[in-house]
Amino acid sequence: MSDVKTQHATIVLDRKFDAPVSRVFKAWSDIGAKSRWFVGPPGTWELVERRMDFRVGGRDHLSGRLPNGIVTIFNSFYYDIVPNARIVYSYDMHLSERHITVSLATVEFKQAGKDTQMIFTEQLVNLDDWEDEGGEERKAGTSGQFDRFAAALKEEW
Repeated sequence: MSDVKTQHATIVLDRKFDAPVSRVFKAWSDIGAKSRWFVGPPGTWELVERRMDFRVGGRDHLSGRLPNGIVTIFNSFYYDIVPNARIVYSYDMHLSERHITVSLATVEFKQAGKDTQMIFTEQLVNLDDWEDEGGEERKAGTSGQFDRFAAALKEEW
């Protein structure tokens, strides 16, 4: 292993969605809805396991296999949930046995006329030799998930 180090970044994504706050919140809180958008890279990622316990003190787990055999692992813990207003959770990411990041995330939901404004703030720590200067790679990945999120809001679930 290379030198022990950390690299910090804060990511803020501010999106508006053509849906009521209750539907946008449900896309985070309902496993069927979340399964439509919260996935690994489309077309290359195969689901291994998904568990969701959406409550304060609850945990989520999502893992999937990439074509090269590496398993992506997401584990989260919910600290604060205010229905239709806020979610605060921490999560860490692994690539198989390699622990790559730890994050604290806050999702805020606000009525914006007929739309919903969703503000996602992530405080990210990259571990050891995981390079993502300024969190740009994570920001791009999360932004892609939110593009899938917008599409999922238009589907029936």
